[in-house]
Amino acid sequence: MPFIKTDFPGLFLFQPAIFEDDRGYFFESYNYRVFREEGFDYQWVQDNQSCSVYGVIRGLHFQNPPYAQAKLVRALSGKILDVAVDIRKGSPTFGKVFSVELSDENKLQLLIPAGFAHGFSVLSEKAVVFYKCDALYNKSSEGSVAYNDPGLNINWKIPAERVILSEKDKKHPTLHESNSLFVFEG
Repeated sequence: MPFIKTDFPGLFLFQPAIFEDDRGYFFESYNYRVFREEGFDYQWVQDNQSCSVYGVIRGLHFQNPPYAQAKLVRALSGKILDVAVDIRKGSPTFGKVFSVELSDENKLQLLIPAGFAHGFSVLSEKAVVFYKCDALYNKSSEGSVAYNDPGLNINWKIPAERVILSEKDKKHPTLHESNSLFVFEG
């Protein structure tokens, strides 16, 4: 089975089958039928790609309902620490952090359902990150959580003096101050 269950309801790692030979490798990074057979019926409507240098932290971001987004995240090149925080009030993992290294070498992908704040840090010299979304971007539904929220205590694997943030990401509230509207529907 290409899906690896986590301890977080709805959060899965996707490990595609890799076919390698002396020419290189091939894999299906997404196949609707494979996802559908596992009960994932996402209709991806937007693809996003970013390129960042070592030390960049992007996040933690989310979109509130009715524009909430599920995401399928992978590193096309380089290595990142991908982070998802459960922000669904009433969830058994509310306020808990899941992190995993995604890289062009391991080819893992993180399937993040709506109701999680998402971010990543760049652990290699440079990384290209690609992710699919099941809802279009909607500025009015934007939400965020501070990357350095002391209640989350996330280890981004970047020394503090090397962290690079956008001006916007420097100003996010803590989880408990955020505008999250998510409620767990277990």
